[in-house]
Amino acid sequence: VQLVESGGGLVQPGGSLRLSCAASGLASNGYLLHWFRQAPGKEREQVAAVTARGDNTYVARSVKGRFTISRDNAKNTVVLRMDNLRPEDTGIYYCAAERSWAIVAGPISIHDVDSWGKGTLVNVSS
Repeated sequence: VQLVESGGGLVQPGGSLRLSCAASGLASNGYLLHWFRQAPGKEREQVAAVTARGDNTYVARSVKGRFTISRDNAKNTVVLRMDNLRPEDTGIYYCAAERSWAIVAGPISIHDVDSWGKGTLVNVSS
């Protein structure tokens, strides 16, 4: 599985960004797709997840109401829409794949991830 993120950049507080992850090698296997982020000096944390069929999603409490995750299996992409961004949202955002046919998306450990992208930098600053 290969994952390639795009869409990061510099944005002012209150602004919006749309991150995209292009996935290849998923074939017919079930994979949940996740977004994680890592701020400078902090541990990597999960932000959002979507099931293999794209019909169930999860977002972390810290971004609930501001971030939305969606998946297009025809295009093999997963998108993280981020609104009302705050300086504390700054960090490297990683796309991740977890091999599973789970029907409910939820929190996972970084140790449960099977594949990682290289990340895209999001900088929220005035």
